[in-house]
Amino acid sequence: MGQRLDLHEILCDALGSRNVYFQPPTGYKMTYDCIVYKREKIDSRFANNKPYHHANRYSVTVIHRDPESPVPDKIAMLPMCVHDRYFASDNLHHDVFTLYY
Repeated sequence: MGQRLDLHEILCDALGSRNVYFQPPTGYKMTYDCIVYKREKIDSRFANNKPYHHANRYSVTVIHRDPESPVPDKIAMLPMCVHDRYFASDNLHHDVFTLYY
């Protein structure tokens, strides 16, 4: 559990606020600009048919009002992070990343 909390702090630092939510329930009232992240799966590497390394894969969504926000660039610079897609909804901009941590 400590590893996810470390990631939480990294995301708070990138956003510059505590508006970072881990797997919020449906209908949860969020404050924007924010980051929402969830664990998707565990990716394992194998040698000799045995797992020797695994990493949690997270989906990280940066939700912001400003289309030129610097936060997505900060997230994109994290190790083992890839930008997946961008979309706008309800006048909010969403950048979705895959992050291994």
